[in-house]
Amino acid sequence: MTRYFSETYSQLSQGSPIKRLLAMVYDSLILMALWMLVGFVGVAVNGGEAIEGPFFRSALFLATFAFFGFFWVKSGQTLGMMAWRLRVQTPEGEKLTAQQALIRFFAAGLSWLALGLGFLWMFIHPRKLAWHDLISGTCVVQLPKK
Repeated sequence: MTRYFSETYSQLSQGSPIKRLLAMVYDSLILMALWMLVGFVGVAVNGGEAIEGPFFRSALFLATFAFFGFFWVKSGQTLGMMAWRLRVQTPEGEKLTAQQALIRFFAAGLSWLALGLGFLWMFIHPRKLAWHDLISGTCVVQLPKK
């Protein structure tokens, strides 16, 4: 596999847990707007009536994965990560594959289901990795100022 990013993992510092959490807050605001858009489309398709049920929940789930998966695979950065100069990549400096993005996405869900313990793991892990980083073989790095 060819390297995508010019910097190696050793040339960059690990992403700060605080900045990672702040990027998640930023991304959650964008995600809520995306969910509202999905809801508007759902209501329009349903003739102006409220929509709920498994189809709607599946649409929200797919929109959520599409948001994260697209950005992680394309550039390694969601919009929140761009704002805080963070990037997700492999330790070898490669872009994530679609499979790694999917594994990371589901593992992040497990991190939340464990009452956030998977995310808090960043504060005690020597390389500041969360559970989803460990499971998917990825890491978050801090990009230098340009």
